[in-house]
Amino acid sequence: MTTEKQVMVVGIDDSTHSFYALEWVLNHLIASLASNSPFKVVIVHAKPTSSSVVGLAGPGAAEVMPFVEVDLKKIAARVLEKAKDICTSKLVNDAIFEVVEGDARNVMCEAVEKHHANMLVLGSHGYGAIKRALLGSVSDYCVHHAHCTVMIVKKPKIKT
Repeated sequence: MTTEKQVMVVGIDDSTHSFYALEWVLNHLIASLASNSPFKVVIVHAKPTSSSVVGLAGPGAAEVMPFVEVDLKKIAARVLEKAKDICTSKLVNDAIFEVVEGDARNVMCEAVEKHHANMLVLGSHGYGAIKRALLGSVSDYCVHHAHCTVMIVKKPKIKT
């Protein structure tokens, strides 16, 4: 009798918070169970569009777009490479890696649907209420809109 593994989508960006969340979930839910892990891991990076980064910058914006796009692709490649290194170090060799262009909130919820995920894992940036209100919170959006369990992993504060 074969039982199909549940799917866990892990959202990552280029922050230490998302890499902490990835390491935490691999340490506590995946790697410790080795080949008996009940989860198939899908790691998703939402690459912003160059137009969303540049915005309506006015005259000259069109000339900047190709450079911004190159930078965004370099960042995405670096993020995926670091995620792959973390997975390899934890002996997780069967993870699926994706870069999807778009707003992170929508990308994560769409990844949940696409992969029929049972769980979505995100890191918390630890923004306060004002910053979260201004920037929007990907994790807050996903908690309310993703059709699965959402785990938000907080990086512990370093005591000084």
